Amino acid sequence: MPIQTRRERERAERERLIVTAARELAEAEGWDAVTTRRLAAEIEYSQPVLYSHFKGKDAIMAAVAVQGCADLAGELRAARTAAEGARGAPAAVGKAYTDFARRRPALYDALFTHSVDLPFATPQALAALQKAFGELLRAVEPVAHEGDDPGLLAETYWAGLHGLVMLMRSGRLPAQAHERRLALLIGHFAAGTS
Repeated sequence: MPIQTRRERERAERERLIVTAARELAEAEGWDAVTTRRLAAEIEYSQPVLYSHFKGKDAIMAAVAVQGCADLAGELRAARTAAEGARGAPAAVGKAYTDFARRRPALYDALFTHSVDLPFATPQALAALQKAFGELLRAVEPVAHEGDDPGLLAETYWAGLHGLVMLMRSGRLPAQAHERRLALLIGHFAAGTS
């Protein structure tokens, strides 16, 4: 194996190690606990090694967000493809989305509440981001009415799901009524569809 290939593989492995450690630390203790000093200690590399891969915490958080978006896309795809009927897809995807946010709050924050240097809602968005949004889009296309813009419909559905998640997480909406709220959103969203 050429030396260059081995070095590239080792570099990619170190990047994966850094991103995994940041993700696990954030999930266990929150993003405030994720510092380059703490990450360097966790993965047993020096801080300069971290900086040779990422410019700082924001770049690490962006890498975690991309990885998390790929995970979210996979969960949404699994829910959508297992759903039955026109109303089944938005219901299954909505449940999978809100379940993901509840199970992985730090990852959800990296994706949708912290400022990360990633292009969203543009053709330059990374593939993982496009795939996650694509699952939302495919879920709502069957409930779109003639003349609806499916992209705007998917954005509106996403905004509704995100709002439910954030209001519940902040304690402004009680968690025990989550399933009923989600059913109401889906019911009104897919009104007039069989």
